[in-house]
Amino acid sequence: MMFYIRITMSLVVFSMVQVRLGNGHYELRPTKIICLLRSYAAHATELGNEVPGRPQFFLKPPSALVPNRSSIVVPPGVGRLHHEIELSVVISRKGRNISEDIAMDHVEIYLPMLDITARDLQDAAKSKGLPWSEAKGYDTFAPVGPEAVRSSDHDWRGKRIWLEVNGQIRQDSNTDMLLFSVERMISDISKVMTLEPGDIIMTGTPPGVGPLLPGDRIRAGIDGMEPMEFDVVRQ
Repeated sequence: MMFYIRITMSLVVFSMVQVRLGNGHYELRPTKIICLLRSYAAHATELGNEVPGRPQFFLKPPSALVPNRSSIVVPPGVGRLHHEIELSVVISRKGRNISEDIAMDHVEIYLPMLDITARDLQDAAKSKGLPWSEAKGYDTFAPVGPEAVRSSDHDWRGKRIWLEVNGQIRQDSNTDMLLFSVERMISDISKVMTLEPGDIIMTGTPPGVGPLLPGDRIRAGIDGMEPMEFDVVRQ
């Protein structure tokens, strides 16, 4: 994997991330990262939330991207950091008001990602009716797997999706458990905002989310793609 970095206040920030794709590489440069929430019913209920009747989403900044085998950084003041493994979709071409029947024409690659969440900050924001941007948007809060697969070579359905911490399985499910199809997600999102080439859609996490502590080692993956590995450190 290749990447370019800049150093600021001892925190490594990745301004561009490349993943392996076939015999070459694919450069991730999204204009936005769109994250589905509560898209697995069991995850919604484990956190005491209602199961949504339609796709709902929020945004994560591209600056949160970090490549495989780097570190997830616990920011100062964050008390509870949680892991969330997700199937992610990268958009191939610009689209607005995309119908479900042609949605897959707008998908270039799939890859596994983590949605790292400062759960204490999120809970505090939710209780006050405030946005989740701080809880979801820190640098290193969007770790990326080492390998992507082309949409033409991979069906998103029926794939095991899993995550372990320090060798212990935490999340273990199947993409068939998604409440909404990838096609529906793309269509609904594109009714709100234009999807640009390179944009990333994170399709949501299955149940089993849990805490991360400095020193933890994460290994996670989705069938058909090489697993990702990260460690957790305190800033």
